[in-house]
Amino acid sequence: MPAVRSVLVVGGGAAGCATAILLAEAGVQVEIVESRPGVPGVGSGITLQGNALRVLRDLGVWEPVREAGYAFDSLGIRAPDAAGTLVAEIPDVRTGGPDLPGTLGMSRPALARLLLDRAAGAGATVRFGTAPTALRQDGDGVEVTFSDGSGRRYDLVVGADGVRSWTRSAIGIATEPRATGMGIWRASVPRPAGVVRTDLTHGGRCYIAGYCPTGADTMYAYLVEDVQDRTGLSQAEQVAVFRDLAGAYGGPWDDIRECLTDDTRINYARFESHVVDAPWHRGRVVLVGDAAHSCPPTVAQGAAQGLEDAAVLAELLLAGDRVDDELLGRYTARREPRAREVVDASVQIGQWMLDRTPPAEADVPGVMQRVSALVTERP
Repeated sequence: MPAVRSVLVVGGGAAGCATAILLAEAGVQVEIVESRPGVPGVGSGITLQGNALRVLRDLGVWEPVREAGYAFDSLGIRAPDAAGTLVAEIPDVRTGGPDLPGTLGMSRPALARLLLDRAAGAGATVRFGTAPTALRQDGDGVEVTFSDGSGRRYDLVVGADGVRSWTRSAIGIATEPRATGMGIWRASVPRPAGVVRTDLTHGGRCYIAGYCPTGADTMYAYLVEDVQDRTGLSQAEQVAVFRDLAGAYGGPWDDIRECLTDDTRINYARFESHVVDAPWHRGRVVLVGDAAHSCPPTVAQGAAQGLEDAAVLAELLLAGDRVDDELLGRYTARREPRAREVVDASVQIGQWMLDRTPPAEADVPGVMQRVSALVTERP
């Protein structure tokens, strides 16, 4: 018998759904509560490296993910000149193994729909528009009160409620994300025929100008700048700022600018990071994904690390015969050092950019190689 019979997952993102799928498939009664009113209909793209695809395959969603997304096996580096000159094409490390692509881009809403549908198909109950408001623990379980006035008892609560995690705060963990000094614009646009992978441009008006194909006809483009207050801008003003910043870059960026309209979906976010110190649980409440750690997207490992959390936690719960500090401590011991190394690497690369560290002194290739080697191994 698994260590748990009933589990509440707070948050229906990638880490939460992955946890729910793996447990529900094994016969555990799983309930997901998600504060959003439904599956998100809009959003930017997401870059998934091989180790994320490896977990998605284990979840049984690799085939629909491959069909919905756009896979590729190299990274392009372009110069910040009017032509967008391609300087190098670097083969991706296939961190998920030789039978999976190095990288896949897809729409975040599409990934969310696939994972939520898979969780429901595995037997998990999904309740939208609902959030916990109180947790009361004893040695055998957790009593949870919800925003709709209902309540229920569970063997375990999994906090997968993101960077601003209510669960993290509710169990007395004071760790909060800190801004790193960068902000990112993301725009969803049609994919030009010439865009067949992620290309990055470093320098010019932005620290990074990049894009990632997310489907046969779609992609998202992004521009990383010094963080600033971009609140209060209208949709048209956001597009105007994005178009102006993108004007520093050529090649495929000429096509990107051409297809921008006042209705183009654009969002702006700060780069933030945090890692909760061990342990990642208090009693029978445990954290996964962005609730436990977050990092800037400079190494494209945010979702991947959350999926790995889910895989390790589910493995231990299904192999154990009781939930206790020893079992949940082993979960943290397997995940915290790896997640911290990924977060530190992501922050370091961004800091080198902020400090304008000369390339000869900023060992970005070395850091990326270490991350790739780390995540190639199963967690």
